[in-house]
Amino acid sequence: MEVTQKKETYGGDFIIHNDNHNSIFTPEDFNEEQLMMRDSVKDFIDREVWPYKDRFEKKDYGFTKSLMQKAGELGFLSVSVPEEYGGMGMGFVSSMLVCDYISGSTGSLSTAFGAHTGIGTLPVVLYGTEEQKKKYLPGLSSGECFGCYCLTEPGAGSDANSGKSKAVLSDDGMHFKISGQKMWISNAGFASLMIVFARIEDDKNITAFLVDYDPSNGIKLGEEENKLGIHSSSTRQVFFNETLVPEENILGERNGGFKIAMNALNVGRVKLGVACLDAQRRITTESIKYANERIQFKVPISKFGAIREKIANMATSCYMGESACYRVAKDIEDRIEYFVSKGMSDQEAELKGVEDFAVECSLIKVGASEDIQNCADEGIQIFGGMGFSADTPMESAWRDARIGRIYEGTNEINRMLSVGMLLKKGMKGQIDLMAAVMQAASSINNNEEEIKGNELIEEQKLIYKFKQIFLVLLGNCVQKYGTRLENHQQILLCLSDILIETYFSESGLLRTLKNINRTSYELQKTQTNITKLYIFDAQNTIHKKGIEIISRISAGQERKNLFAVLKKKCTYSEYPDIINIKNEIADSFIKQNSYFI
Repeated sequence: MEVTQKKETYGGDFIIHNDNHNSIFTPEDFNEEQLMMRDSVKDFIDREVWPYKDRFEKKDYGFTKSLMQKAGELGFLSVSVPEEYGGMGMGFVSSMLVCDYISGSTGSLSTAFGAHTGIGTLPVVLYGTEEQKKKYLPGLSSGECFGCYCLTEPGAGSDANSGKSKAVLSDDGMHFKISGQKMWISNAGFASLMIVFARIEDDKNITAFLVDYDPSNGIKLGEEENKLGIHSSSTRQVFFNETLVPEENILGERNGGFKIAMNALNVGRVKLGVACLDAQRRITTESIKYANERIQFKVPISKFGAIREKIANMATSCYMGESACYRVAKDIEDRIEYFVSKGMSDQEAELKGVEDFAVECSLIKVGASEDIQNCADEGIQIFGGMGFSADTPMESAWRDARIGRIYEGTNEINRMLSVGMLLKKGMKGQIDLMAAVMQAASSINNNEEEIKGNELIEEQKLIYKFKQIFLVLLGNCVQKYGTRLENHQQILLCLSDILIETYFSESGLLRTLKNINRTSYELQKTQTNITKLYIFDAQNTIHKKGIEIISRISAGQERKNLFAVLKKKCTYSEYPDIINIKNEIADSFIKQNSYFI
């Protein structure tokens, strides 16, 4: 297979093309306006939130609401809202940036912010009529009112379109009467606008409605849920009993609620991924500080190899997560601008732009949410017994991180979706997937692609091989199961893990190469080591998942042939000294006493 250099970025096609490092966006590319926005958000969090972390663990819902109001006053809630409706009208990268840095100190505020600005506001921006936008968006942008998203029901979680809530047209034809039960509704305790999904008559799909919260209109809230984490995030059940909603409050179109729900989830997934990043930075920094201060056997524990290994791994996952999140953020922003240039409205272009990168949104959601959980777990371990105490930030960070693997579709659902959506893009001709699969199969024994440059040559070759492995295995799975592949969930999980490792590996590699090119290898030594460490671990994961797939789908000589391909393609020509690389990574962060990239 010859992986070609592509001229334009399309969602999902990273697996069949090699990007040039100059074609991607990295955190080092933030412009002056974005850097000012980042610093403003960081200052707000460090001043108003981080010193009061204990209040979030005491279920101080009022404190969370007050912080959301302050965030509104500072403009942080309005980044993605068009200027004509009271917003700042900034691009997708800037909206990701604000979500990143406002989310790091506590999962309670992160959840409130994400639920309001994402699923509580964005559907109005993207699907609302002009009247609806004028009515609701100014208040949502300023923090004068807050939104919540009423989709999940006791019997309808991942299968969102199976909800039982009903909307019945009133006798005068002017209103719908909504009845039903919603659960796990973030911000329900202080939301004044509810986006509610219900089925009209026997429609195939649910419909979305804009519902003003009014307890006298058949709306009742359940008690605040007792949760493992995110203690000061308001989470309640909402009950509707013939709640009257004007006919003009349908959001989008009748039968269009499922589409709204899915598109909102695409945005929510990539935003959830970026919302994990600053938490990782803070956990890593606090762990490094503690390791430098904690003396055992007359030396700081940061001198111990077992601790240094943890610090290296924590910093590495954060760097690669940053690389993946901001790579796709700019790809989405560019795609939106492309659609606008073709005559689409801003709202339609944003829908299409995010939808095009739905595969990457799912991969980032899974990868980042699992990395933050691992990072918090290692943070507890570095703190030792103190890490288990509620008096240190590690304990709450670990509990808050756990919800990320459930939000916006469970990680299992997203893993299977990522492969399914990639195949669908191939079947629709949106990317030339099947041609790449056949090319990979026919050229698998060819000599390796020549890599230009002097840095990270082995790693560049490995990523090329990762893509070949995925395409060959995908082709064999499709050949064996056809359309029944969707029923073989464990195989889909394995294929998705290969996709995740490939996308994160390539994102970090390209970021490092770009920064080497604009500075020097010496100045990027830590980033180079991080890239080497991550790709080494990715290679081990891909090899393991490849074995699982091959052992399931093949037998006899076919199995031997596939194992030979895996062995050839998932190995180094010369293995790096990984322990030394980990020590060098740890040294740089321990010396700085923080995560500093």
